[in-house]
Amino acid sequence: MTLTVYTIEMAYAHMRQLQELANRSRAHQPAAAHRTDRTGRPARRAAKKR
Repeated sequence: MTLTVYTIEMAYAHMRQLQELANRSRAHQPAAAHRTDRTGRPARRAAKKR
């Protein structure tokens, strides 16, 4: 049986890879996705003053 040692450095490197992947996928989203809030609903527009 082979025992694989998983070090803190390996975990940190894996977390960095996941963060880079998340940043790349976020950068490829359409611009409209950045204007919505986190619940996915469109942002509310302010009422026009008359």
